[in-house]
Amino acid sequence: MTSTTTTLVQLKLSLLRNGLRQSAGRRAAYIASAVVTLLFAALQLLGLILLRGNAHADAVIVLLVAVLALGWAVMPLFFPGGDETLDPTRLVMLPLRPRPLVRALLAASLVGIGPLFTVCMLAGSVIAVAHGAAAYVVSVVAVVLALLVCVALARAVAAANVRLLTSRKGRDLAVLSGLVIAVGAQVVNFGAQRLGSAGLGQLEPAADVLRWVPPASALGAVDAASRGSYGIAVAQLALTALALAALVAVWARHLNRLMTSPDGSTVQAMTDTAVRDRSSTATARLLPGGRTGTVMERSLRYVWRDPKTKAAWVTSLAIGLIVPVFNALQGTGSIYFACFAAGMLGIQMYNQFGQDTSAFWMVAMTISSTRDAYVELRARALALLVITLPYATLVTVLTTAMLGDWPRLPEVLGLSFALLGAMLATGAWTSARFPYSIPQEGYKNVAPGQVGLAWIAIFGGMVAAALLCTPVIVLTILVHTSADGDTWSRLLLPAGTAYGAALSYLGLRLAAPRTAQRLPEILTAVSKG
Repeated sequence: MTSTTTTLVQLKLSLLRNGLRQSAGRRAAYIASAVVTLLFAALQLLGLILLRGNAHADAVIVLLVAVLALGWAVMPLFFPGGDETLDPTRLVMLPLRPRPLVRALLAASLVGIGPLFTVCMLAGSVIAVAHGAAAYVVSVVAVVLALLVCVALARAVAAANVRLLTSRKGRDLAVLSGLVIAVGAQVVNFGAQRLGSAGLGQLEPAADVLRWVPPASALGAVDAASRGSYGIAVAQLALTALALAALVAVWARHLNRLMTSPDGSTVQAMTDTAVRDRSSTATARLLPGGRTGTVMERSLRYVWRDPKTKAAWVTSLAIGLIVPVFNALQGTGSIYFACFAAGMLGIQMYNQFGQDTSAFWMVAMTISSTRDAYVELRARALALLVITLPYATLVTVLTTAMLGDWPRLPEVLGLSFALLGAMLATGAWTSARFPYSIPQEGYKNVAPGQVGLAWIAIFGGMVAAALLCTPVIVLTILVHTSADGDTWSRLLLPAGTAYGAALSYLGLRLAAPRTAQRLPEILTAVSKG
């Protein structure tokens, strides 16, 4: 009789094989991703082998394995569709007990590119630190334990959050994966620059702690065995084995609950609706009355509920803070980098109607004159300012405090507000002139055939906004070259604010008649996705 483990492993192989048979495009994408991943793994393996003999090799590999385990932990949250077997609720109708199912799923999880990449990284890590026969014996056990801990960690996280991952909030979380990658890239870049200037020795304090945290403790055992500390090596391996047992127990408990408990996702539907209604009423009380308040509330709801809009906003908020703050931490930043926050959030004004997609027809039905179009655009700009103005101010003050350049705070705030006003003006105009659709499914932000429109709208509008800010930039330069520059620089805040407000008003006024005239074209363009 075929065992459950063999059946699920064969099922995993069948899923991979049948997925590749669906289309040539999917097959090509899978093969390309596999080649890139394996090439990267080979380069990492070579780099780790070259690290052998370095005095701080043990610290590097301990931190590397800890980061690798973190990646396995968050992978199910951000890429729930990457492995069809991550959702155990598909097996609830089968007569399977949790513990045999855990063993079978654990074995099936070892099939794929991810486990192969992990094995390459672990193999390179043990080669970098293993010295002596005892260390190589420990290495075999360490690699197996570390791999199993990583896989069990991913499975336990997926089982604990399966209700979330199959809900709308889970899809929102998957869309935000791009933000995590962007922020992670900035953190890695910052860390690499610090290591390049200070050396690998500064990793030792963190490594001393992480070598006792599974699965990094398994690699710490290899280093301990190389140094002859066999008691420490056994303790670290035992700690990793205990972590594996704990993860498997947690995983089994969640599986048991998923396969025996009813889904109560609809039980609290009425309560949640009541809470949302109360929240909506509280929000509406803070907004103006009439059409302006209604449009502002709708726009703010898009930011909170629509996955694509939320992802764009959160990404802009994060990058707008990371760029000035990280440059200030490195000691190479300028206070003018704080304008990056206003610039990133100002981009959200572009393609205002595209975020409505096909629902824009309901908005179009309420616009019958230039006045209606102006109120619609103005309310959307005000909703953006509710978030942007305090955020840009906060980032500017934080950057100023980190650099200690307080005399320039007024002029930088003035520049930020002028830039924001210019982007609101050009964003309103390009929203009417170059609208494009944003697909609701998948990771694409532009519908096929509209990429050119998106480039013109965003980058053309940004160039126009930069040109519109030229008077404020020239005024700032003149103030710095004058004898009484410190005195006159304080006037740049009200001057930049007034100039930005004037640009916003003028841009909205110019965009309103074009919006009213081109409603059919806008509706056609934003409904293509």
